[in-house]
Amino acid sequence: MKTKIPWILSALLAAALVVMALDHKAQEPAAMTAAGDEHAAHAAKAERRVLYWVDPMHPAYKSDQPGTAPDCGMDLVPVYEGEEGAVSPVAGYSNVKLTTQRQQLIGVQTGMAETRSIGRTVRAVGRVAVDETRRHTVTTKFDGYIERLYVDYTGKEVRRGQPLFTVYSPELLATQQEYLLALRAVEHSPLLLEAARRRLQLWDVGEAEIEQLRRTGSARKSLTIASPTSGFVLGKTAIEGVRVSPGQPLFEIANLDRVWVLADVYESELAFVGLGTPATVTLSYLPGRTFTGNVTFVSPTVDPMTRTAKVRVEVDNRDGALKPDMFADVVIAEPQREVTVVPESAVLATGKRSVLFVVHEDGTLEPRELETGLKNDRWIEVRSGVEPGETVATQANFLIDSESRLRAALAEMSGGGHQHGG
Repeated sequence: MKTKIPWILSALLAAALVVMALDHKAQEPAAMTAAGDEHAAHAAKAERRVLYWVDPMHPAYKSDQPGTAPDCGMDLVPVYEGEEGAVSPVAGYSNVKLTTQRQQLIGVQTGMAETRSIGRTVRAVGRVAVDETRRHTVTTKFDGYIERLYVDYTGKEVRRGQPLFTVYSPELLATQQEYLLALRAVEHSPLLLEAARRRLQLWDVGEAEIEQLRRTGSARKSLTIASPTSGFVLGKTAIEGVRVSPGQPLFEIANLDRVWVLADVYESELAFVGLGTPATVTLSYLPGRTFTGNVTFVSPTVDPMTRTAKVRVEVDNRDGALKPDMFADVVIAEPQREVTVVPESAVLATGKRSVLFVVHEDGTLEPRELETGLKNDRWIEVRSGVEPGETVATQANFLIDSESRLRAALAEMSGGGHQHGG
């Protein structure tokens, strides 16, 4: 009677039983070479109890008698006691026990689970940008007319407190005169003096100008506007003789002693980039020069077109080597961690889980389900499932995987499946 098996199991069965067939043919000459006696080899094999016979190429049934498969004429291969597998905690898998000769036959190679220092390195292209916290816009809070420009071109370097321009404002002139009148009548109206002084302060008239106004008793026609910071003029709309309005941007000044490098990091690598992570910045046109900094910001959004997010690295730039809009190469290195790793080739990704085979001294290959972490081109981090010092299979894993699944399936079927009588 023929036992029907799903086609996926059939494929696994075919792969594994080919190995079993090769092993069956290889075991006899290997045993004869070791013992030097053909009769002894047959006697040793006779001591092993045959559980059933299977077709290595068309595993649609198993038989309780030797012979040939009626579907293809292939000789049936015996499955001996001990080869049907042992219970494994990994669902759908069984322990596999292979002799040294069989391991050599199918090309099994091994490696070790060990402790190593690893860390993920993310490489990205970046662009130098102005530190937005060091950018200042110069405006006025009153109407007026620019009388004279002291800083008359974009790109000029300025110092904090340096005069930028003078502005004439009828409103400002009238307020100065009000202040002088209140100053003369301070004994009778002290609150009026304070109100006039406060109004000048709200229009950004400095204490030095107010003191000079009090001391001289003469209102000034124009007010000098000074730079609020040291840096470079990145933008200028101020022109002599032009009327200005409250809030109109006249100068944009930025301090470039410290700049941002904005790197485009792919969404698949964002998990390895955190605040405070060290980073290095290099430029192809500054060979031999490396700038260092730390990640201070990771964008909460991803660009839908490029699938990247902006990552900000702050870099010291007191020598002015980095200029806004320069392109740079950014390397963000996750700090090294001591973790358990296995060779990358030892791990089989089987859908939602990862599996490897631990090789024991008696030839048993035990399947283990893993929780993995970081990986590179050589190693995979293992967070659970294997301990440092254990030996793992690194080659022929697919053959071992097939036989392990086959033995688990056959062990399950042997409890209630139908057999094909020879």
